[in-house]
Amino acid sequence: MKSIGTLILRVSLGLTMLIAHGYPKIVKFGAEPGNFPDPLGIGNAFSFYGAVGAEAVCSLLLVLGLFTRAATLPLIFTMLVAAFVVHGSDPWQKKELAFMYLYGYVALMFLGGGIVELQAFIRPKLQGIQNGFLRWLLEA
Repeated sequence: MKSIGTLILRVSLGLTMLIAHGYPKIVKFGAEPGNFPDPLGIGNAFSFYGAVGAEAVCSLLLVLGLFTRAATLPLIFTMLVAAFVVHGSDPWQKKELAFMYLYGYVALMFLGGGIVELQAFIRPKLQGIQNGFLRWLLEA
């Protein structure tokens, strides 16, 4: 049952973020990433590629069940920026969605991808990794 719950959480968060946030960013700003907001002062294009990397690529990795723990890290960072920087001075109602995603991503970071994932096909190739943290990060 835990694996079914993890699957539901992983796929629902991944698809929702990908469809509602990742894909629209690619469509809207793909041709001109220089028009993308720059909340951290690192440049519009870099902010765009970071957001698309997290919200589209990492979300797709979640849906597929590939490198789940590693994929949650950019998503967690993105949601922290959304909650505390982009919506930092906004009322709770504006921050709530970022926090809801954040809670789910943190849970998936600890849970991993579950047993219903594509990662199972490459897990034997990761057995040679000696570093404990890196192995934990990439295995689930």
